[in-house]
Amino acid sequence: MADTTPPGYLPAGTIWHPSPNHGPRRGDGRIDMVVIHYTAMADAASAIERLCDPASAVSAHYLIARDGALTAMVAEDRRAWHAGAAFWAGERDINSRSIGIELDSLGIDGDGAPVPFCERQMARLERLLAEIMMRHPVPPERVLGHACVAPTRKRDPGPAFDWRRLALQGLAVWHDPAPDAALDRADGDAESFRHAATSIGMDLDLAGGWDDAARAAWSALAARLLPASVGHGTAGTGAIRHLSEIARRYPGRGAAA
Repeated sequence: MADTTPPGYLPAGTIWHPSPNHGPRRGDGRIDMVVIHYTAMADAASAIERLCDPASAVSAHYLIARDGALTAMVAEDRRAWHAGAAFWAGERDINSRSIGIELDSLGIDGDGAPVPFCERQMARLERLLAEIMMRHPVPPERVLGHACVAPTRKRDPGPAFDWRRLALQGLAVWHDPAPDAALDRADGDAESFRHAATSIGMDLDLAGGWDDAARAAWSALAARLLPASVGHGTAGTGAIRHLSEIARRYPGRGAAA
């Protein structure tokens, strides 16, 4: 049964719409990640209904509507069911370590093009992230997108999401690519890509060529860190240099994706 008592830290104006879909955090209970999603549903009301439906077995801590309205559904100290089977920088139980934020968006339009996120929605996300990062030890490099923790299954929040905007406020990381980073469309060295991707935080064997897993990882990393390369089936040499530089700048813990 959903807890009807709202958490004490909710900002003024937040709608408390409790979901029954949560459990205790496993391990030490430490929260050091945020995972950003889009709902891929028609509107916020439909998404909230699904995230609060016991039959769906999914949930998130927060949902931000297109007009900026913020709904909280699971208390931060509870394990919401938002990331599913996932991996990041050695962690497999992402739900136990993270806070999940859903953005009310279709994700792609009828022609398959990414849908930009609304200004009010982005502004509310920025305030929410800043508040979360004050309450919990979440470094900017562990503000993640769903696609990078589950690249073979998910693609949200997609290439239309403005990660650089968040990074300028210390809420994520970004490294401006060299001018030629996205120009070389020839296949780069797969082993070099795999080393860079795993250093950033992805789950890949270091051998295997450009198989489906490597292509999925590249698709997720391109959308996150090199949007000009979205649609290129594999990383070129310039793109791999860019990813390697990001891995160098954020050693050990991985860069946000």
